[in-house]
Amino acid sequence: MTDGPDSTDGETGDGPAPTPGIHHVTCVAGDPQRNLDFWAETLGLRLVKRSINQDDPGTYHFFYGDAEGTPGTSMTFFPWTELPEGEVGAGQVSRTAFRVPEGSLDYWEDRFDERGVDYDAREERFGEAVLPFRDPDGLPVELVAVEVPDDDPTTAWTAFVPESAAIRGFHSVTLWLGDAERTERLLRTMGLTAAETEADDAAGNERTRFAAGGPVGKYVDVVETDRQGSSGRGTVHHVAFQTPTDADQSGMRDAVASMGLRPTQQIDRHWFRSVYFREFAGVLFELATADPGYASDEPLDALGERLVLPGEFEGRREAIEAELPAVTVPRPDGKFAANRAD
Repeated sequence: MTDGPDSTDGETGDGPAPTPGIHHVTCVAGDPQRNLDFWAETLGLRLVKRSINQDDPGTYHFFYGDAEGTPGTSMTFFPWTELPEGEVGAGQVSRTAFRVPEGSLDYWEDRFDERGVDYDAREERFGEAVLPFRDPDGLPVELVAVEVPDDDPTTAWTAFVPESAAIRGFHSVTLWLGDAERTERLLRTMGLTAAETEADDAAGNERTRFAAGGPVGKYVDVVETDRQGSSGRGTVHHVAFQTPTDADQSGMRDAVASMGLRPTQQIDRHWFRSVYFREFAGVLFELATADPGYASDEPLDALGERLVLPGEFEGRREAIEAELPAVTVPRPDGKFAANRAD
């Protein structure tokens, strides 16, 4: 990738429509059944879509979110069992944080104790209580206690976790970067503003928080580090930002390209339309539309019930299903939904 001159459009008010915040975060997992058990049952997120990696159809793509798969709530995974364990370092999303209601961290610590989840002592960050933990593949995740407003756009999924503690979409992502200056300028061009800075003990440096204008997934924290990392199980593949309409996405794509980055053309991902690019420090960014959404091809009350093969892949269902390992989706009544559609 060739980096060109930086743009300051986002700082002058002449840039694209600002992103409201994070749309989804996609990560690399190992065993698909273990991933389902942890994210759907232990963390209580809803499996809103069970599909395949459209670039590698022999691999699952699991989408977890709130009760309706609202933009800003979906954590997605590619379970690549053959990959080695990764290591978080510069040029990666180092932490993904979710919002939970104030007063619920005691519940989560008790739940983690009961289920053997690896977690750390609570921290305070920008005046908020943070509970760091790791999923079974070692992915660093955090719960941040916040006041959830009455008009919050998310809808709690309560199959396994009570509404008083249920995850309510993203809070933030933390970017670990070797050199943050141009990435920070990019974030400003995307419509985020620098809000606060404080010391970050984990990286031995400062943490700067950038804020978008939306109610969910509005924060991006930037930390400079020279720590080396590697991709693999337990790392983030990419972070997607909301560009709700095609016009919003086109404007953002043009702004990104004007900075010397190389965004792809729009790619139809069936539940949203996407543009991808690596930002200056190497983190893979995606721009994702709001429509058509996860309920566009399944009834809302049946999300995740069957293996959905988008577009041309449906005609290859028999061969694709034969290649995928069998999995079952946890159910609160002790029953399970198999991965086959028949």
